[in-house]
Amino acid sequence: MSDDRYFDPYDADKPLLMRCSCGRHASVAEHAAAEQQNATTATTELKRRSETADFEAYSREFIEATLVKALFPQDALRRRFLAAVGKGTAMAAISSVLPIASMQAMAQDTAGKSGALEKKDLKIGFIPITCATPLIMAHPLGFYDKQGLDVQVVKTAGWALIRDKMLNKEYDATHFLSPMPLAISMGVGSNPVPMNVATIQNTNGQAITLANKHKDKRDPKQWKGFKFAVPFEYSMHNFLLRYYVAESGLDPDRDIQIRVLPPPEMVANLRAGNIDGYLGPDPFNQRAVYEEVGFLHLLTKDLWNGHPCCAFGTSTEFIQRNPNTFAALYRAVLTASAMARKPENRPLIAKVISPQAYLNQPETVVAQVLTGKFADGLGNIKTVPDRADFDPIPWQSMAVWMLTQMKRWGYVKGDVNYKQIAEQVFLLTDAKKTMKQLGMTPPEGAYPKFTIMGKVFDPEKPEPYISSFMINRV
Repeated sequence: MSDDRYFDPYDADKPLLMRCSCGRHASVAEHAAAEQQNATTATTELKRRSETADFEAYSREFIEATLVKALFPQDALRRRFLAAVGKGTAMAAISSVLPIASMQAMAQDTAGKSGALEKKDLKIGFIPITCATPLIMAHPLGFYDKQGLDVQVVKTAGWALIRDKMLNKEYDATHFLSPMPLAISMGVGSNPVPMNVATIQNTNGQAITLANKHKDKRDPKQWKGFKFAVPFEYSMHNFLLRYYVAESGLDPDRDIQIRVLPPPEMVANLRAGNIDGYLGPDPFNQRAVYEEVGFLHLLTKDLWNGHPCCAFGTSTEFIQRNPNTFAALYRAVLTASAMARKPENRPLIAKVISPQAYLNQPETVVAQVLTGKFADGLGNIKTVPDRADFDPIPWQSMAVWMLTQMKRWGYVKGDVNYKQIAEQVFLLTDAKKTMKQLGMTPPEGAYPKFTIMGKVFDPEKPEPYISSFMINRV
């Protein structure tokens, strides 16, 4: 038996050829299919490796090589990188982003515990923002493929279109703003259709960006008459902006203007003077600094550290009709979230999600967001490692807080059964169960308290919380 690697993505002197080892098939899948048909002949390469107990290593190395190929689709770039840093350094850096053991265990689960997939060809919508990092990176890194899914991630122009395509069943699952499934399920702003949040896609990762002409107006009390943009009414952006200005004594419906703009249009509108600022998602806050048209007034983590923003979800009907497919999606996205949480992986992730098919942003802009080392537009270089994070836990107390803000600002009227809605929409139990299956350790509880701008939110007392604010619509 040879000691050579079957696929060596760390050899700078050889091209990385992704084909079966015997050279007779276009892919390892075709090779494996042929091997199954000829299992009794012991004449093929795959059979030889099975007899020498090497098939597992062969499979593991193929997966690793596939992911390295995804990171460096141009082989010349991979070889130059290896030549520059050396094989050992490259292996240490790249292997940290390849959860081989988990992926192989999940592949076995798909055929074993989970049963046959009801639907393999899926369309998943996303808005090109860093909030969607786990959902996006799962595509080029092959996490969906490893679950037996053929996923098309579809870049979408705005949140209203995301909502409509989910309601029309054009998308199987999607990148949501976390409050959207609550609103859609309740029939707020649309016909009521039960939706579910499977995971929180990102925590933190937003900012208030102001036009450069307002560098002398850092106190929100000076913002009367300002025009702000948010990406959608049912968004954490809208709720956090309203919360922030109201704490400074301004009524967000009377003292400022808040308009909805798709995130990719925010920088252009800031440059044109159509808005004075926005509370929006990255990378468009950092892009305003990059374009020298705006500065970062504050990161939303300074308002609520660990706040949720976007989510991964689908309709309740899809889950009921396709439980195995949904479980496979769950595994893919949770595995991507676990990878994205590790700071050492962020530079490589920035490289993967920056291209035109995904964010279509300069890699340096995306890297500043994900690594937390960034220019703020005020002449400072800041280091904030948790500027963006990807904690996937869909805490039901987060849903309760969102519901309090919908009621506070008049989006919903009358009595609200906070816990019932939170537990129907935010699939916390499912998230914990799937995390355990993947060898992760889920946290305890369901309704933790949170501190927003120094004020503790107790999810057991939502109505007193709403009444405690001087400015509200109740």
